[in-house]
Order: sequence, then structure tokens, then C-alpha cells
Amino acid sequence: MVHTDARFVVGVVGNVISGGLFLSPIPTFIQIWRKKDVEAFDPKPYLTTVLNCLFWCYYGLPFVNPNSILVVTINGIGLFIELIYLIIFFYYAAAKGRKRVVTYFICELTLFGALVAATMLAIPEHKMVMNRHLRAVIVGVICDFFNVLMYGSPLFNLRDVIKTKSVKYMPFTLLVANFLNGCCWTSYALIGKVDYFILISNGLGAIFGALQLIVYARYYRTTPKDETTNEVQLCTNV
Repeated sequence: MVHTDARFVVGVVGNVISGGLFLSPIPTFIQIWRKKDVEAFDPKPYLTTVLNCLFWCYYGLPFVNPNSILVVTINGIGLFIELIYLIIFFYYAAAKGRKRVVTYFICELTLFGALVAATMLAIPEHKMVMNRHLRAVIVGVICDFFNVLMYGSPLFNLRDVIKTKSVKYMPFTLLVANFLNGCCWTSYALIGKVDYFILISNGLGAIFGALQLIVYARYYRTTPKDETTNEVQLCTNV
């Protein structure tokens, strides 16, 4: 009972932190709305987040991984927020940008639908125990893959940060929230019955977050003061 209560509390805190991360690109979309132009902003981070949220919502459903309602709630909220971002992006994008968004989105829905159909039809409910919850394993591995990509995506900017000695595109509040998010969901996964799929991706996320903070601390002083920015290209979640 104590473990259940502690897990719920940590999960609620994780929902709050993850919610903040989902809302972090708001300054970017305010800028797009004001300029009526998406400029050089890339929709792929938001499209990736949509797919990530879909997979985690599916993973948290009772017939895949019971007692994971907090995983479903935050990813359901995140999915709604990310779809709003994509609608705004689509509205202000040029024809080429709109085509790319639609193409990626259709591919994502096809991939998600194929996964759901395959795991629901190929792994009947009565065989769940016999197959050591194979459905949860398959979905969990896919969720981990995308979650690690999302946590690790800022690392691709490290080369530019080191080269320019500037943290212009590393918003400090986002880095801290990303690190805390990884730590919180890692704790959630460890309380009570260990959820290895939430543990693996978020444990790596905490490590990636710590690395990003170290790089930020190293190059903060060498960043020109006129290079501060609120532009955000990354969202992440459970």
C-alpha cells in the first residue's frame, strides 16, 4: 500500500513536469503566430512527439500494461497539445511544409495502426501470461526506442554548441525540466513492481539531461549576451 501511494505521488509529480515540457514550445508558436511564418522551424520534433505519445498511451492501457493510468493521462494530454502545435504549423507553413506534415502524419498513423493490429490480433488475451506479457514487451521496446530518441535529440546540438561556444539553442529551464523529468519517471519505475521499459528510457534520459546541463555550465559564460533566445524545438515525456 505504501509503495502504491508513493508511486502515485511520484507519478503525479512526473505528470506535472512532463506537462511543463509539453507546454515549453509555446514561445516558438507565439513567434510563428506573430510573424505568420514558420521560418526555418522544423515540424519533425512535434511529429515525433505525437507518435511517442500514441505509443505510450497504448502501452498504459489495461490490456497492455495494467495500473499505468498516469502514463495514459500525461501522454493523452501531450498528444492533444502536440496536435495543436501541428495545426498551427500547418496553417502558417508553405505548401511544401504542409505536404511534409501530412505525409509524416499519415505514415505515423499507419505505423501505429499496424502495431495495434499486430499486437491485438497476433497475441490473444488468453495467451498473455503464457507469453510473459509479450504484448507489453513489444510495445514497451518500441516506446523505449522513441523515448530515447526524444531524450537524446538535444545531444545532436552539442557539436554546434562546442564549436560556437554558445548555448543559444539550449534553453536552461527546458534542460532542467528535461533532467528532472527523467529522474522523476525513473523513480516512478523503481517503486513497487519495477517497470523496466519506463526505467530504461527515463534512466537514459536522466543521464542525457545531466550531460546537457554539464555542457550548458561549461559554455554559458562564453555565450554572447545578445544571443539569448526563447526558441524551443524539443518536447519530451514519459
